[in-house]
Amino acid sequence: MRRGAWTEALQRADRALEAQPLEPRYLIYRAQCLMALRRRADAFAAAAAAELRAPADAFVRDAAGTLFSYGNDHTRALASYDAALAQDADNAQYRYNRATVRRFLGDLEGAEQDYDRVIALRPADYEAYKNRSDLRTQTKERNHVAELQALLARPIADWRGEVQVRYALAKEYEDLGAYAEAFDMLSQAAGRQRQHMQYDVAIDVATVQWIIDAYPRAPSAQAGASEDARAREDAHALEDAPIFVLGLPRSGTTLVERILTSHSTLAAAGELDCLALAIVAAVRRHTARDRLARQELVVNSAGVDFAGLGRDYLQRARREIEARGRFVDKMPLNYLYCGIIRRALPQAKIVHVTRHPMAACFAMYKALFKDAYPFSYDLGEIARYYIGYRRLMDHWLATLPGAIHSVSYEALVADQLGETRKLLEFCGLEWEEACARFHENPTASTTASAAQVRRPMYSSALAHWQHYETQLAGIRRQLMAAGIAL
Repeated sequence: MRRGAWTEALQRADRALEAQPLEPRYLIYRAQCLMALRRRADAFAAAAAAELRAPADAFVRDAAGTLFSYGNDHTRALASYDAALAQDADNAQYRYNRATVRRFLGDLEGAEQDYDRVIALRPADYEAYKNRSDLRTQTKERNHVAELQALLARPIADWRGEVQVRYALAKEYEDLGAYAEAFDMLSQAAGRQRQHMQYDVAIDVATVQWIIDAYPRAPSAQAGASEDARAREDAHALEDAPIFVLGLPRSGTTLVERILTSHSTLAAAGELDCLALAIVAAVRRHTARDRLARQELVVNSAGVDFAGLGRDYLQRARREIEARGRFVDKMPLNYLYCGIIRRALPQAKIVHVTRHPMAACFAMYKALFKDAYPFSYDLGEIARYYIGYRRLMDHWLATLPGAIHSVSYEALVADQLGETRKLLEFCGLEWEEACARFHENPTASTTASAAQVRRPMYSSALAHWQHYETQLAGIRRQLMAAGIAL
């Protein structure tokens, strides 16, 4: 398992179970191997069997909870973590795990109580401080500023811990209106994070041109005819048509996803990596090569079997969500693949979420992402990436007329019902009142917006960036020089 040889590990776990069929920890190992092999239902069955055999074993219950959470069944995970803590109430890891799923499920007060206890038990758990600060808007009467300042007053050995604390303090300063202090803390945190990353924004900028060169125009008439024929052959083409919600992170994609998945006919798939994986697999089949440089991958993607790619994507997505009918894939970076989506899944709907350029750039800058979006920790790199993103989206809108529905975050806040009706109409959905009450949607949200989507529509975030106009002047100049209207 430690070296990722999941098939071999599964064979060993099964042999161990043959020798000791009642050993629950072997079942947990089996479940973990199955989940790594994308056999979600089998993994869940093994974890559930382990819990049945050892209902009072805190380790087993916590491990099962982690597996359920990884498989996006957070309600089931919560029950497992509750059971683990009933046996070992002062285990900081079990409590941290429960705080995580409570946050996903919208129990923000419960999550804060758990994070408080984690910090009391494990004061060096710096991620707990960061997550706790994000749960709510801090107030003068109730905040953690003094506690966070005290942490930074003494050296934090692990740079990652320092970054977590600085992001937490920046967020709390902003909540309290101390904007100069907030930006100073944020710039230190982002700079520290960037120092430890290997990334070249020029490659992402070049990728935009490679994609435009590979997909210079709309699908050919011949390709369109074959796609239409394939759609007609499938009687359930519209019923099974996925909806892609894409754009930049922190632009409002989670909000739009919650509105859509409040509809009774749609399932939330979360941020799937299935499309990117299907594209890579298709190119490997097309070229008979396993290793390709990024430019080679883009160039060769234009010649793949798009029908096969679409089927592969749907199979991968179905394994992830285990739901029939329509679903929403909210991977922001799928904006790179609009041309491929249109060719491989002509029945799919593409929803592009936009936000004021300065607001979008600053929202990304003040977010600490986990293993994603390396361009977001330097203001100059954010501007360069944003310019490339806009160039590519302008290309898609020009070459795929009518195929992409753009939703402005600002317009949605200003006219929630009107914009929601247009969104549902584009997706072929009847109006349902639940879509207007998206904040009551009980399903889990695992993105950085997990706390915000539990609130009704609010406008306070629209102008946050304006508190930092002086500090963001460089981004403004770069965007204006590129012809982007502000």
